[in-house]
Amino acid sequence: MPDDADTDRRLPADREEPVGRPVVRADPAVTGERAKEAVGFDPEDPESVAEAAETVLAFSQNTVGAADNVYMLRGAAACAALVRGVGSYKEAVKRAGGDVSVSFVRKWARVHDLPQAIRRHVARGDIAPTAAKHIARVSGVDRFDLAWAVVDADLTVRQVRRIASEIDGDTSAAEALAARGIELGQLELSLPIDVYRELRRRASIENREPGEMVSEALRTYFDEESVTPE
Repeated sequence: MPDDADTDRRLPADREEPVGRPVVRADPAVTGERAKEAVGFDPEDPESVAEAAETVLAFSQNTVGAADNVYMLRGAAACAALVRGVGSYKEAVKRAGGDVSVSFVRKWARVHDLPQAIRRHVARGDIAPTAAKHIARVSGVDRFDLAWAVVDADLTVRQVRRIASEIDGDTSAAEALAARGIELGQLELSLPIDVYRELRRRASIENREPGEMVSEALRTYFDEESVTPE
């Protein structure tokens, strides 16, 4: 059975798909009918880079779309593709024009670089795009821990910003959350009655807690997966 350190090293804490590809936005299971409207950006294609630049400018000027998570992810994709296409944040700002800033492009490009598991919750509306910007400031497994805390503990954007500022080489996301009374690892599960009944029976016979047995079973399942999706 792998220890936590081994499991942490396997977690893909950064984007694994090509930059600009609308993997989440084009998934009907996440965005419904809007999946047909998904626009991808190819940093290797000059025309697509030009479209990304126009999108970034429009994105920076459109405050009306601030409540539209899918729209925000599209803007983030444009920022990331534009940076990759022109080679730097500074050049990306020049290509976009207007009042677009390096800070704006950097923050949203980082959101696009978040792992798919987190971006899917952004698209579903479970994580606000503005909260995702702060999650993207941290690295490694802290990204997942902070993101799942947003989903499970319903953290506000202000709370996420403060916690992200505390995370560094000495303080992990789990520690920063624990300091606020938020404990990671607690989920309420609904099981089929027959599974629930058998879990309770076996836990009682083996003098173990049901949660311990569920954790062990999941560790075994995850460890046996030869290819773990992002």
